[in-house]
Amino acid sequence: MCNGPVPCDDCHLEIRDAGQRRVLMVLLAINAAMFLAEMTLGIVADSSGLIADSLDMLADAFVYGISLYAVGRAASQKTRAARLSGIFQVVLALGMAADVMRRIVFGSEPVSALMMGVGTLALVANVACLMLISKHRSGGVHMRASWIFSTNDVLANLGVIAAGALVWATGLRWFDYAIGLVIFALVLRGGFAILREAREEEEAAQAKT
Repeated sequence: MCNGPVPCDDCHLEIRDAGQRRVLMVLLAINAAMFLAEMTLGIVADSSGLIADSLDMLADAFVYGISLYAVGRAASQKTRAARLSGIFQVVLALGMAADVMRRIVFGSEPVSALMMGVGTLALVANVACLMLISKHRSGGVHMRASWIFSTNDVLANLGVIAAGALVWATGLRWFDYAIGLVIFALVLRGGFAILREAREEEEAAQAKT
């Protein structure tokens, strides 16, 4: 605790950690709710893009939960949390790819209006998340992981909206498959980026000892 008029380093850390916790709790709630909504409507819309985007939301909810656990803990624990987040992202990305391949083989009839409408709702949610996390992205590897995944989400949402418009204009379901694969690539790249950053943080820590 600080007794003087000037806050001590510990107080600065407590304030920063409290801010991170509040932001991560809001992000976790938004992404969990959007996962449920997008998965449900993605099944109704028979859309690979929406289902992939919903799994991306689930991955993000997991990342925010792990990041929430890491707040205020030692750097080594934050690095382990980031690594776990990256592994989960990679696993979910492979699940997205499997769903797209299944639809290519067995076919689907994506509903373009739902793709565009739900994609727009998800975009609004993810822009809000991006704004919330932006000022905390330098707060450790666990927060940078959150920033990377939120940025990828916005790109994925724009892709879903564009794919829905193309499905509507052309009647071709292949645009839905394509955005599903694009989201798979974004999530996979994000997962590997966090794994690489976690390894670099670990190597830097070892070099100091």
